Amino acid sequence: MAATVPAIAPSNHAWDFSCNLDVNFESEEHALIVYTALAVDKELQPDRVKRVMSVSDNKLSVHFEAIEARLLRASFSAFVDVLTLATRTIQDFGQN
Repeated sequence: MAATVPAIAPSNHAWDFSCNLDVNFESEEHALIVYTALAVDKELQPDRVKRVMSVSDNKLSVHFEAIEARLLRASFSAFVDVLTLATRTIQDFGQN
């Protein structure tokens, strides 16, 4: 099962900065739980930062793009903080 969150941003900016993050989970179910938890948090400045997420083969893949390096770093950092919390919650309370 593949899931995707579309980017919502006007295309009048140059998206000069980007990075990718891939996180492997023990199961597709765990990857989808984390995806669902993180998909509700939209970017605060969608005209300056965009994020596209997908899940496939037990892996959460995230692509970030921004018009400034500092915005990319801030978005990536905030995302990883919430990703860590969601992953730890699954480890502590999820089924194995």
